[in-house]
Amino acid sequence: MGSKQTQAVPHPEVDLELDEGWWSSILADEDAAVSTRNESSSRNGNHSTVSVDWNQVKNCFDQDEVIELDVYGYNRGGVLVQCDSIQGFVPISHLVDIPSNPTEEEKTKVLANYVGRRLRLKVIECEPSQERVVLSERAALAGEGRRRQLFQSLKIGELVDGVVTNITDFGVFVDLGGVEGLIHVSELSWGRVAHPSEVLKISDRVKTMVLQVTEESARVALSLKRLFPNPWEQLARHYKPGDVVSATITDIMRFGAFARMEEGVEGLIHISSMELPTGKRQIDQFLQPGQPVQVRILHIDPERRRLGLGLVSYS
Repeated sequence: MGSKQTQAVPHPEVDLELDEGWWSSILADEDAAVSTRNESSSRNGNHSTVSVDWNQVKNCFDQDEVIELDVYGYNRGGVLVQCDSIQGFVPISHLVDIPSNPTEEEKTKVLANYVGRRLRLKVIECEPSQERVVLSERAALAGEGRRRQLFQSLKIGELVDGVVTNITDFGVFVDLGGVEGLIHVSELSWGRVAHPSEVLKISDRVKTMVLQVTEESARVALSLKRLFPNPWEQLARHYKPGDVVSATITDIMRFGAFARMEEGVEGLIHISSMELPTGKRQIDQFLQPGQPVQVRILHIDPERRRLGLGLVSYS
């Protein structure tokens, strides 16, 4: 799957700094999967006694080589692989034969079927101090040396095409043709996103903006929302507290309801701003997702992306 790079589009917020705390949350799921790599011994009875040659692993990573390893086990997060001098873990998002949106039962069956197979892989993370080797079957499809070419060509602020390979609670992974980038959930939309699967699906082709490139740790941060104007800036220019506007209910919560304005921005109608109809004690007894309403703007905070609304009328 190749990536087609297009002309960079300047953006006033593209110099966003992503600190290690942001990346730590991004990698939490895969870190947990790697840390449980020995779970498989209880599932298939196999134990690994490989002594890892860290110089060889690092050389494979630096040279972006494709190597062949045997699958000897699996856990909920992926498969365990080894050869005479390398042992590591392939996260499920980096396996080729995983179906889109599998059930837990389907996932377990597919992972179990990997045991005994020999895979063509690339090392995508090598951390001797943590005895951590992470590999990718998907990255190997691009061939040797592709990662280096991509990291040399990827530029912050540039638009790139890719294919969605995995969706998690914290974001969407996109294959750029040998390197996977991540669209964090906060970069998917200017509006509120309950779950990334609301915005993108596995196998979707998507154009994104490059926010950060770190070759040393093979990390690429991407954004989808920055391809579009920031509606919060427009909101602050066009509206003021007290204005009454049309909106659509998008979600009902215990403390209120969210409503989306025509600009795509969602605001909160807190329950304290509602006058409950006679005989109604709960919000979902008179408001439902998709219902048109009239709301009064109570306050706008573009920097924090907060919009307070009051319910005026509903149909």
